[in-house]
Amino acid sequence: MKDISAEIIERVKQAGVDGSKLQIVGGGSKAFMGRTPEGVPLNIAEHSGIVSYEPIELVLTARAGTPLTEINNALSEHNQRLAFEPPLFNGQATLGGTLACHLSGPGRPWNGSVRDYVLGIRLINGRGEALRFGGQVMKNVAGYDVSRMQAGAMGTLGVISEISLKVMPKPTATTTLKREMDATQAIEEMNRLAGLPNPLTAACWFENQLYLRLEGARSAVDSTVKQWQGVVLEDGDNLWTQLREQQLDYFSGHTPLWRFSVNSSAEHVLSDKEWLLDWGGSQRWLRGDLDTESLEALAKSMGGQVSRYRGGDRQLDVFHTQPEPLRRLHQRLKHAFDPIGIFNPGRLYSWM
Repeated sequence: MKDISAEIIERVKQAGVDGSKLQIVGGGSKAFMGRTPEGVPLNIAEHSGIVSYEPIELVLTARAGTPLTEINNALSEHNQRLAFEPPLFNGQATLGGTLACHLSGPGRPWNGSVRDYVLGIRLINGRGEALRFGGQVMKNVAGYDVSRMQAGAMGTLGVISEISLKVMPKPTATTTLKREMDATQAIEEMNRLAGLPNPLTAACWFENQLYLRLEGARSAVDSTVKQWQGVVLEDGDNLWTQLREQQLDYFSGHTPLWRFSVNSSAEHVLSDKEWLLDWGGSQRWLRGDLDTESLEALAKSMGGQVSRYRGGDRQLDVFHTQPEPLRRLHQRLKHAFDPIGIFNPGRLYSWM
């Protein structure tokens, strides 16, 4: 547990003087995401430790380099958890990197994302100024919500130094059901079940099997199991852990992996390809050496976007092409927080 914010600020100020670029590095577990990193490494892994934790208030504050495993261990002592289920990536994932990459687990549509649980942050901008946004309570935000704006920014807007989060109690009971069906049937069924007043908190499909996770009060879970068809999966928790950590066989290999974020009810397409459907159908994984332009058109027709999540040429843009007005907005925000472009240049987009 250590506070090295003063050292980080000094490095940032020096970079501003000599014109160098900085590549923000935490645990290194998500280095494969985004475009190929550029710049001199700025390691913030030592900037770690839980600053405060109020179990009764369901609020935790920790430095950005704090491993998620450390946070999970502290929460478990009070039967609490990070409800957005971030991947741990062999224990290397940090809190700051999780927010910067906006990663959430299987329960995302039901429990929310990391962005939904952020109460406030401390940020070091491109001028070496230590700024604070938000706080430790939930409240309405006027104008830009800078704290949540960091979700998915890939460190391009500054160095996140501290994060305050809302945490949640663990569910009393958990059960996983398995049902055999094809992808088209699974999409229809996941959307139908999501609209019912039952304790559904995760739904995915792969290898012609639909998996449904029920969480909550024991009476509600048991009642739903009796109502719904399916085989109770004895090692259900392990399935969702492997899905969250991307340890299923589906995720292995070097073939490019594409991530679609689309309408949950969008039609199943390219049925001859290798798919995995998650988040009740709103997150869809596709493997293959495929054409980016064609996949972007396909994603648009499905009401969403696509990115080259892993593999392929990382010198090219890997996130969905942005329209010109949104591109200008990104660039203005970048200039406001990092006027001379010190942080993670080109990591998010080649033009930023």
